[in-house]
Amino acid sequence: MGRDGGEAVVAGGAGDEIGEILIDDADFPWLSGRFTPGPGFGAVRDLFARELALAQGEKERWAEWETVCGEIGRRVALSSPDGPVPEFLLHIDGDRAWFRWSDEPFADEEADGDADGEHGRRDGQGEAGAGSGNPPVR
Repeated sequence: MGRDGGEAVVAGGAGDEIGEILIDDADFPWLSGRFTPGPGFGAVRDLFARELALAQGEKERWAEWETVCGEIGRRVALSSPDGPVPEFLLHIDGDRAWFRWSDEPFADEEADGDADGEHGRRDGQGEAGAGSGNPPVR
């Protein structure tokens, strides 16, 4: 999957597919596309809704946002045609999904000088870590 298009599959625990993202936009470091829910999405739908609400909310709720992101990371795996993506931040809102990925664990935001509480907003302001180059494909 290059930065100009392709697919990524989001898989959940116990082999239930959460859904599929058809990439249609690349605005480094974010990739975004049309999200088609799979049979496992119902089990994590509320988790993604909570994450997005916290990401767009007050910075005082950053610790809560991090907890929800951690739960998503435990329950969801992001894969591309080349294999699993080692580290990612994924937002799902209706039929749209956007994510960034990294081959390395995301850096602490304060260490990166990004302590403004802007967590992965679609407008590109603030974010923990970043992927580099193109995401892996399988």
